[in-house]
Amino acid sequence: MEEKLEEAIHSFFFFKGWRVQKFQNEAAKALDKGLSGILNAPTGSGKTLALMLPFMAKAALSDNKSEGLQMIWITPIRALAPDLWKVAQELSEFYDLGWEIAIRTGDTTAAQRNRLKKNPAHILITTPESLQLLLSSSDHRTFFENLRMLVVDEWHELIGTKRAVQVELAAAYLHSFLPHLQLWGVSATLGNEEEAKDVLLRNWKETESTEIRADLKRGIEMETLLPMTVKEFPWAGNLGICHLEKIDALLQKHGSCLIFTNTRAQCEIWYKSLLEFNSDWSGVIAMHHGSMDYALRQWVEEALHSGSLRAVICTSSLDLGVDFRPVEAVIQIGSPKGISRFLQRAGRSGHRPGVSSQIYYLPTHALEIVEGLATRQAVEEHNLEARLPYLRSFDVLQQFMMTLAVADGFSPEELYKIAKGTFSYSSISQEEWDKNLSFLLHGGSLEQYKDYNKVAIDKQGRIRVINKHLAMRHRMSMGTIVGDSAIQIRYLRGGALGTVEEWFIGQLTLGDTFWFTGQLLELVQVKGNTALVRKASKGKAIVPAWMGGRLSLSSELSFQFRRVIDQFRKSKLKGPEAGIVEEIFNLQHQRSHLPNAEELLVEYYQSKEGFHLLVYPFEGRMVHEGLAILLAYRLSKQAPRSISMAVNDYGLELLSEENFWPGEPCFREMLDTRDLYKDIMSGMNASELARRRFREIAVISGLVFRGMPGKPMKERHLQMGTSLLFNVFRDYEPDNILYQQAHEETMAFQLEESRLRDAMVRMQSQEIVFRSPDKFSIFSFPIVADRLRSRLSSEKLEDRIAKMKLDVLNQ
Repeated sequence: MEEKLEEAIHSFFFFKGWRVQKFQNEAAKALDKGLSGILNAPTGSGKTLALMLPFMAKAALSDNKSEGLQMIWITPIRALAPDLWKVAQELSEFYDLGWEIAIRTGDTTAAQRNRLKKNPAHILITTPESLQLLLSSSDHRTFFENLRMLVVDEWHELIGTKRAVQVELAAAYLHSFLPHLQLWGVSATLGNEEEAKDVLLRNWKETESTEIRADLKRGIEMETLLPMTVKEFPWAGNLGICHLEKIDALLQKHGSCLIFTNTRAQCEIWYKSLLEFNSDWSGVIAMHHGSMDYALRQWVEEALHSGSLRAVICTSSLDLGVDFRPVEAVIQIGSPKGISRFLQRAGRSGHRPGVSSQIYYLPTHALEIVEGLATRQAVEEHNLEARLPYLRSFDVLQQFMMTLAVADGFSPEELYKIAKGTFSYSSISQEEWDKNLSFLLHGGSLEQYKDYNKVAIDKQGRIRVINKHLAMRHRMSMGTIVGDSAIQIRYLRGGALGTVEEWFIGQLTLGDTFWFTGQLLELVQVKGNTALVRKASKGKAIVPAWMGGRLSLSSELSFQFRRVIDQFRKSKLKGPEAGIVEEIFNLQHQRSHLPNAEELLVEYYQSKEGFHLLVYPFEGRMVHEGLAILLAYRLSKQAPRSISMAVNDYGLELLSEENFWPGEPCFREMLDTRDLYKDIMSGMNASELARRRFREIAVISGLVFRGMPGKPMKERHLQMGTSLLFNVFRDYEPDNILYQQAHEETMAFQLEESRLRDAMVRMQSQEIVFRSPDKFSIFSFPIVADRLRSRLSSEKLEDRIAKMKLDVLNQ
């Protein structure tokens, strides 16, 4: 690195009173050499400055005046953009560059977008979706012609999503006509760092890329809020509200806190409950989740920045790098279900170099105390999850092809070479590419419908969109985030509050009240996709629920959970949670059995409901769902019978009115991985899970149009449309690329096939320990309680679970 550049970089740090970190110096040297790469560093250590500072310092020293767009900084969430803008703006002013720094996200107005298109900013902070929109412009090559650097922030969060595939394709395409483009990923630590680098930088030669790791160990001070005795603690299905007093005390102890919940409904309930518990918090606490209106979320972020809020109850909407310096502590309500997620949230406190993070963990039921000890051990040993990248996502490829087709078209040969150069599509064959191209041109078995004849080949052999209406529809539906249809919540006299899902509003009648964004609201009128409300003073406070399922225990946390059980069996438990965990395991051992690492526990007993088979692999909800489907199917092949299923993170239950225990030798045979895919598909009631997966694929690929802004398609119409397409492909075109993708993704991501196979191999090698308890065991109680929730009213359920708990505790 040139001496002048080093001096320029150090001058800014001296001005701020900071010390240059070793990894920041290494990043500056790599940028100066023109290298691309991945920067791995803990949250709050100064990753943004490591890349943005040397880039702008070098521009300040250059004799050539920089014109046009110089850098694009991709952020996965809009909430990060203002912070990034402030950093870039401060650097521009410090070095007297006079650069314009702009933000372009879904919240940018049409007028702002047009201005940016005509007069590009020097640095553009944007999202993967907005970058795709820029590529759909016919003059995009001119717009990007001066681009020198592309930065992908929070790569550890993007990888493992289809948004990462979007980024891969966009980066590879830009590199095809900008050969000297530098590409950098900014990431916290992952369990598969080398693969993460390869996913992003597959198009860049090894001689052109590098990896920089910050040798910084961020201190994590974790405290689990434990009960005096496990017998006073909930055993299943609790939101943690019974521990309000403990959280109230923590808020009074610390100047500012972030309280993380795992769902938006839980976030709403905790906010409401804290205010009811202590009215002094009114005006000094707030909530933040993805369904709140952008303006409300922005106000919360700014208030937390300024220190005017003492606490914010939030979801993953505040997981990522917004620099909230005033935050003293983080509180995690319930298990985070993953080590990386826990570390990410812990890093929101003490968010600066050299400062330890303080996180309090509140288990919401007894077995989450075991998860807490497992999490503590994994954090201490720095064992993190790998993020499985998406491969061969043809829906994203179809969308990208259409994006270039609505711009100035594309050459099939050139784009095939670009796509094959990416990690995601490196295995795509010429035959598969031709199928994708043919489907875009003709729509396969849908070719008789004009909406599926989207593009045409011009005289130069380029693929172009010739229908302006289809081009407009495509620009309005770009992206890979597919949620349920949303209803906007607005006051009668204007003012947006956010969105809830269509099905929730559909179950209300006019005059009903519900709790949303911390307010009791009365439903006054539903007009199209808008629900008009007014504030209510009394009424039943129903809290909206959002679909999307619960988080599943990660592979690493599952392993640590099993390891904690084995440590107890070997009298090697350590940690603050050890005493309570020993109580839990002793109760399980007394009631049934506590398996060691070489054992698989199977419980089978009869009740008034029928015959119960419970299996405990401790592999997470998704794996157990696939295993339950498989076992139920293989059992039903022996003799026709009706079997219902229930799963949680610890195990699964099969229930039938008839005695269906096949005996240990036969049960072990059912754990064989032969014909795994075939049997699961056969046991899924005509691939129902694949049908649900196809809905997302159909939206992303453009097979269905979700509607115009402000007039989205009704959810039931969307489901009917995608289900009809699924049936058409199943019956007339079973080799359709998108139909096949739905089945592949179901196995890979919904049922985690590779992890399921590994679990079944492990289970086959274990000794099966068979027990027939006369009462609920500690492990069976949560599964049965969860199953009952879908069948009983809340009042009946409360009574039933209370009686079940007495059964568990009374020996």
